[in-house]
Amino acid sequence: MVWLHLASYFFGGAFLANTVPHLVSGMMGRPFQSPFANPPGQGLSSSTVNVLWGFFNLVIGYLLVCGVGEFELRDVSNVAALGLGMFLLALLTARLFGRFNGGNTPEHS
Repeated sequence: MVWLHLASYFFGGAFLANTVPHLVSGMMGRPFQSPFANPPGQGLSSSTVNVLWGFFNLVIGYLLVCGVGEFELRDVSNVAALGLGMFLLALLTARLFGRFNGGNTPEHS
């Protein structure tokens, strides 16, 4: 059953990483892409929708990390699963949303 805990920590990390851009954008009063925009994931949602979506992601991430098994910060496998989920979602969203926000253009020297 340990692999189920690690899978939960991995997805918890992904949800926790997804919290950041939505809460920050919402708290700054800026619209941002969300699943509720038109078209989903491409259009912009209001800052209020992003705060709500960010908080929802925070709650789900918390439940997946703290509500499944016994997450230990000193257990390398637990932290690696959490970190990998965060890293992969951050990398994926950087690639997906960079095209809307200018993040996929090469830097000029």
